[in-house]
Parts: sequence; structure tokens; C-alpha cells
Amino acid sequence: MNKAKKFSVAKVAAIFIRFSMRLKSSDGRPSAPLGSRILTSPDDIFKHNMWDHVQWTEEDRENARQKAEENSTVRLPLNEQGKFVTAACQYWDKFYEIHQDKFFKDRRWLFLEFPELLPSGEKGRSTNMCHGHQQAAIQLCSASSMDTEKGKHQRCNPVDHHRNTDTFNFQESCQQAARGTNEAAVDDSVFPGQRASFRILEVGCGVGNSVFPIKQTHFLYCCDFSPRAIQLVKNHPDYDDSVCHAFVHDICDKMATFPFPPQSLDVILAVFVLSSIHPERLQDIVNHLSAYLKHGGVLLFRDYGRYDFSQLRFKKGRCLSENFYTRGDGTCVYFFTKEEVHDLFSKAGLEEIQNLEDRRLQVNRGKKVVMRRVWMQSKYRKPYPPSTS
Repeated sequence: MNKAKKFSVAKVAAIFIRFSMRLKSSDGRPSAPLGSRILTSPDDIFKHNMWDHVQWTEEDRENARQKAEENSTVRLPLNEQGKFVTAACQYWDKFYEIHQDKFFKDRRWLFLEFPELLPSGEKGRSTNMCHGHQQAAIQLCSASSMDTEKGKHQRCNPVDHHRNTDTFNFQESCQQAARGTNEAAVDDSVFPGQRASFRILEVGCGVGNSVFPIKQTHFLYCCDFSPRAIQLVKNHPDYDDSVCHAFVHDICDKMATFPFPPQSLDVILAVFVLSSIHPERLQDIVNHLSAYLKHGGVLLFRDYGRYDFSQLRFKKGRCLSENFYTRGDGTCVYFFTKEEVHDLFSKAGLEEIQNLEDRRLQVNRGKKVVMRRVWMQSKYRKPYPPSTS
């Protein structure tokens, strides 16, 4: 246990150092957020798997708009759309039954794009990011050397296997599991992680691809509406309930309670989860989540952007509503714009820190295929109440 702890601290320190070095070597263009590999010559396009900060021409934008318009001309009938809400838990639970924890990779990039997840040596954070990260790296390295003994979401994939379970009953059982798990939230005086000085919640955690890379930093709550996914998190050899509390929770269920009181979280992490929810439901969800942030706490968001390659490849008949689609496995995806993201979080009373459109070229060098990827990356803070003085 001590050796494992020492190793994890050293890993976090190494990430800090890499982050600081990337900032220094970026020739005036910050590598975090969103990378610093810039394509300057078309002849170099197949030299790497990914190129950052890709600029679109007006022609590129118009071509993408036309493709999205074309694949949304034929929409799924309204009477067939309801099952993608009522059966969502069933689809994801079946997915995790098939793939276990082998489908998604751990998100080792989280610290580089969201340094807010990293431990800070003091309560007040430095506004000089590079200096602050270097100092934290030094502290972590020192701690490691002194201690001699001291990893929406809901994603997608096939569910073409039939179940004998009734869809409505299955969904209801998921919601009941979520409500039963979190009854402790009624009593604000006793809750998991109450003694922690810094608390993080990840919504739509799946099998823990964000959980285990970041759980060494602070106390971490993680939830998903799939009971099977949460059980896989708890079965992971690195799961430690002294620093992590995994629980079943459907953020769309207004009756489901969290196992911690309002205004108790420093960070909420929402990575590729809100896009899986119908856009008409998102504002209520974000409003509810923001109530659990402390004043000064931040919500970190990364998700699909408008005209991403995955949107343009949809075939006719998969569109549910504007920019909202269902995949062949029954999972859904929405594609955001910067303006929509800003409206979503600002209407919940949060202030913008960062709201970026991440445009990249993803390259399959073997097949000589180039894909234009678009992701949204944002940070929003809950403001402090106005001073009474």
C-alpha cells in the first residue's frame, strides 16, 4: 500500500513537471489548453496522429453545415423517440456487461487540460499557472522522496442483444437503486468525505476512466446511472473508499439525492456526459448540479462540438431533433456550440473562466484518412455572494 501510494504521488508530480515544460516550450502559444502541435505545411499532415488549433475556412464551415443539414432532413418519428429516454439505463448496463472496463482508455490528459483537479499547496490558487504548477510539482516530489515506504456518458456501443427484462421496470430499478444508495444525503451532518478539505464530483463516470487517474489528488465522488458500471468501479484494484465514493445516480432523475449536502463541492467534472442527454433537459440538470458547488467552486466541461466528424457521418433517419442524434446502439449525442455552452452555464449562475472550441485534425496514417474533430472545453465558476460591507 505504501509503495503504491509513493508511486501515485510520483506520477502526479511527473504530470506537473510535464505540464510546466510544455508551457515553457510553446513559443508563445500555450500547449495547455488544447495542445501545441500546429500543422504549418500540408506535406506534413501524415507525420502525426493529431494536429491542434486547426483553422477552418468559410468553405469548410459551409460544407460541414450542409452535411449536417442533409443528414437531419429525415428524422426519427416522435412515437419512436421515447425509448431512447426510458431505456437509456438498460442500453448502458448491457454495454458494460459486454465490455466491462476494456472499451475506454483512462483519461491521462485530464491534469494537463484541467489543472484545477490537481492538489494545491494552499487554499488560494496562484493566478500564475506555470509558477503554481512548478511549485506544486516540487512539493509533490519532496513528499515522495521523504516518504520512504510510501484512474454520457454515458457513451456508446452495440446493444443488439434482446433482454427478457421489461424496459420500464429496468429503468425504474436503476432509479430506485440511485435513490436507495444516497439516502444518507438527507442528513447533512454525516456524509462520505465530510472531513476532506477538497471534494470533486464526476458525473457519468462510467467504469472510472477519469476516476483512477485523479483519485489520488483529493476526495472524489463519482456517479453513473448504470449499477453495473459502478460495481466495476468498486471492483477495480485501485478503488479505495477512504478517498473515493462511487454511487449509482441518474442526474436526470429529480427525485434522486446526492450523498453530500449542497455547497460542498470544489469541482464538478462533466466529460462527454451532458451530450448524451436531450438538450431540453440540460438546463434543469446544470442548475441542480451548480447548487452543490461551493462559492468559488468550478465546473469543468468537455464534450462534442458542432460539426464534429462524428456528427457529419450520421446517416439519414438517426436525427431526433436539431443537432441531436441516436446511434445504432440506442445511445444519443448532442453537438454543442460555444454560445450554447455559455448560455447553459451562465443561466445556472456560473461565471465563465474558459469557453473554448477545440478544433483538431485526427489522422489515420495507415489508411491516409483525415478527420476534422470539434470538441468543447469549458470552465465555469460559482461566484461568491456580494459583500455586505
